[in-house]
Amino acid sequence: MSSTRDIDSLIDMMARLPGLGPRSARRAVLHMIRKRALLLAPLADLMQTVATTARECITCGNIGTAETCDICASEKRANGQICVVEDVADLWAMERGQAFKGRYHVLGGTLSALDQVGPETLRIPKLVDRVLAENISEVILALNATVDGQTTAHYIADQLDGRVALTSLAQGVPIGGELDYLDDGTISAALSARKSL
Repeated sequence: MSSTRDIDSLIDMMARLPGLGPRSARRAVLHMIRKRALLLAPLADLMQTVATTARECITCGNIGTAETCDICASEKRANGQICVVEDVADLWAMERGQAFKGRYHVLGGTLSALDQVGPETLRIPKLVDRVLAENISEVILALNATVDGQTTAHYIADQLDGRVALTSLAQGVPIGGELDYLDDGTISAALSARKSL
């Protein structure tokens, strides 16, 4: 029996996380072991707590520790706007920007015929119900600019046509971006969405 079996298993498990490969996982585990009292023990306790308390918000699909997330529970966020995102990571990215003051709806993915993901698999019917029940005035489609993301956006637009104002995020040149480094699709989208100065 190897004396490092548990440590090797921890490294293997950490290497499965996005953004970490075997080398990064080894460095992280070694660092945590060296700082056992400051990092490893508290991390293990927090992971156990999150494993037992984390849940999806029953309204929007965000991840939190209560049945209804803080965003859906806040009356200040009930401004008639819902921002539709593919997954929780997208919601968290939007929140980091601190520009959107409404509520969210997490679809749980995008429509994909190849992966056999249809509208009933996603939270699209729940979105339609929310638009009617919550007196929503605008639905902002913040879906990724992929084929599946755009297919999903068009499907949602068809489902909500005439019921609510539909908008999407602008696409094009990022702040600080240089034209020489952008792909053709991004340049084309930026040119199409140009505005007066």
